[in-house]
Amino acid sequence: MKHLIKKIVKIIAFVLMLPLIFIFKIAPPSLSQNLFRSISQLLSLIPGLVGSYLRIAFYRFCMKKCTAGVIHFGTLFSHQDTEIEDGVYIGPQCNIGLSTIGKDTLVASGVHIMSGKGQHNFDDIDTAIQQQGGHFEKISIGEDCWLGNGALIMANVGNKTIVAAGAVVVKDVPPFVIVAGNPAKVLRKRN
Repeated sequence: MKHLIKKIVKIIAFVLMLPLIFIFKIAPPSLSQNLFRSISQLLSLIPGLVGSYLRIAFYRFCMKKCTAGVIHFGTLFSHQDTEIEDGVYIGPQCNIGLSTIGKDTLVASGVHIMSGKGQHNFDDIDTAIQQQGGHFEKISIGEDCWLGNGALIMANVGNKTIVAAGAVVVKDVPPFVIVAGNPAKVLRKRN
């Protein structure tokens, strides 16, 4: 019975999101990224379980892949090419950049997954930083990971890895480890 109720709620959420999905799908490619960000900001403001169902319904059709389990209040996505696998839990107030988040990963509150370390160039002293551009890198978070509260992720994280609360990941992290600190360093192996 519980499975049937969830299925019905998912269908209702999809129907409610159809106008936004339609607007997004017909938007010209030059506007789609900004429109995606704007809709993400709007949907992030809907609280509770209802908000989570509505967000997932939209992202399922408008992101490269989204089969997440829960996406909480206040979570923003900045790139439609982001991929979220089955069973992913994303806590409140997260900012998710260009990334792939593996199956069954837990993302705690206030985690920022940035689109790599090169988002902003700053080498030219005579040009304002905001005018120097940069490049986005797709960050990979492995399966069955746990990213602790307030972690900042700028590099890949291997499968079954735990990133401590407040850690700043600037270099790729191997699988099966626990990392902490700024910059994040391996504390110990999990296996």
